[in-house]
Amino acid sequence: MQPAILTAVPIERSTRQRAAIRDAIDAAGRPLSPQEVLASAQSAVPGLSLATVYRNLKLLQSSEEISVVTLPGDSPRYESVRHGHHHHFQCLHCSRVFDVHACPGNLAKLAPEGFTVDHHELTLYGRCAACAGL
Repeated sequence: MQPAILTAVPIERSTRQRAAIRDAIDAAGRPLSPQEVLASAQSAVPGLSLATVYRNLKLLQSSEEISVVTLPGDSPRYESVRHGHHHHFQCLHCSRVFDVHACPGNLAKLAPEGFTVDHHELTLYGRCAACAGL
């Protein structure tokens, strides 16, 4: 009788670092750059490194717990998928990105005749309340 062959299956463990990164993203309520994630998560895990943040962002994205926000000419930011469909506002002064929870709705009517729209993204640009001096 042949012995059973066991194959190694990688087990994804929830680590303290990953939990701190996930918590930082959830608490922010807006998309964060990896550097912002690091700064926020270091309060819970002081020795956290940027390499660890990047590695865990990739894992959280592959497990669909976070999504990437990509704005033209800017590096990726990360946000919780719990926020659902929404749009973004980027401050031209401080470069922070904020969630906009209003949506103009179905933009399919803007597409050329015969085209179909699968999804849409909308980004507003200006000054956030802090930078506008409000």
